[in-house]
Amino acid sequence: MQSDKLNSLEKRTAVSLASVFAIRMLGLFMLMPIMAIYGQDLEGVSPLWIGLAIGAYGLTQAMFQIPMGWLSDRYGRKRIIVVGLIIFAIGSVVAGLAEDVVTVTIGRAIQGMGAIASAVLALAADVTREEQRPKVMAVIGMCIGLSFSVALVLGPMVAESHGLSGVFMFTAVMAVVGILIVLTLVPNSYTRAKSSEVTASPKQVVSMLFDNQLLRLDFGVLVLHLTMTSMFIAVPLLLTKNGVGISEHWSIYLPVLLLSFIFMVPMIIIAAKKGQEKLFFQIGISMLVLASVVMAMNTDFWTIVVMLFIFFIGFNFLEASLPAHVSRLAPAGQKGTAMGVYSSSQFLGAFLGGISGGYIAESFGFSYLFASNAALALLWIAYASGMVLPQSSKRVSIPYEPETQTDTERLIEQISQCDGVVEATVVEDEYRIYLKVDKHGYDSDGVNQIVTQI
Repeated sequence: MQSDKLNSLEKRTAVSLASVFAIRMLGLFMLMPIMAIYGQDLEGVSPLWIGLAIGAYGLTQAMFQIPMGWLSDRYGRKRIIVVGLIIFAIGSVVAGLAEDVVTVTIGRAIQGMGAIASAVLALAADVTREEQRPKVMAVIGMCIGLSFSVALVLGPMVAESHGLSGVFMFTAVMAVVGILIVLTLVPNSYTRAKSSEVTASPKQVVSMLFDNQLLRLDFGVLVLHLTMTSMFIAVPLLLTKNGVGISEHWSIYLPVLLLSFIFMVPMIIIAAKKGQEKLFFQIGISMLVLASVVMAMNTDFWTIVVMLFIFFIGFNFLEASLPAHVSRLAPAGQKGTAMGVYSSSQFLGAFLGGISGGYIAESFGFSYLFASNAALALLWIAYASGMVLPQSSKRVSIPYEPETQTDTERLIEQISQCDGVVEATVVEDEYRIYLKVDKHGYDSDGVNQIVTQI
């Protein structure tokens, strides 16, 4: 009997990798609430360059996310994670020593080149049992969300004492701490399997780009992070304009984020229990629209606070829901590829939010920035209306030892006839069968009997 609890190795994996991931994302997010204000002292500054500096990491993250996962397949997870953290530290130091906004932007782009997300998640998959893997991934996901909240509070605090350069040097130190955690606490993984359930497959990336349902989610996460990133070009300056000192911004962000998490949880529970996930998904997008429309018309203090609260209820709900929907819609054996494309879209959205938000703010003003965000969110609602979510399922991975004359098409046909099997894929290079199965009606004995007869 296998335990339904995490063993000591899995607990160590969850805690150590979540810490590394949180440290990495903390360093990326800390700039968002302060760059618009403290960046004014940099040479050559403008709203467009502020947006570029905030979003530059997103472009390089999007470019390097999938390749770094492939490299971890070949050269080892921990080695690539350490290399990524070193690159991130170098980018932090470059930006910390900069006196002009162009060099800060270059430093941010270098930070993004240390894209370790896919390698971290692959390592977590390597050293955890399949049935316990969702718990480990959930811990990592929660820490990412927590790091965003901490960054919005910690960024203004560090900047108040040590300025913009101090924030970058702090992130460099945190990267070194992350390296120490990887070298001392993260378990070793000797897996070299190029599993497309874990990391992206080069052959499958293009097919993901033509999957209409997955494209809806990829577009959605792009819009989600575009609107969030562009919003922080305006919000810090608007709070300051309303008489809130930068050192006091945390006292607004912290309760707003905490309350938004509290209000978001019932939405997730009700959506799942009532089978109304699509409806609540559209409600979440509508909250982004409402917040953006109201802030386009009014930017007094309490309007900003209340609309930030509404925005982050929707943002947190969508941020939690989107990866789960990607996992459900991804074909069997291709989850890693689907998540790789999704992550790249997420970071590309951050880049586009920075550059488009900066351009619109510089050319037309903050009201037009919020209005354009509302228009994009409305477009997302229209596109999401065609989303079709499959029945709730889980994934099963079965190794097999094929005979030389194994008929894989006949094997798949036989397995597909078993009760509860939604989709089946044989990956011959991995000697593994991937299944999407119904959570309640899956005939595991029947499938195992077919596999043992190969």
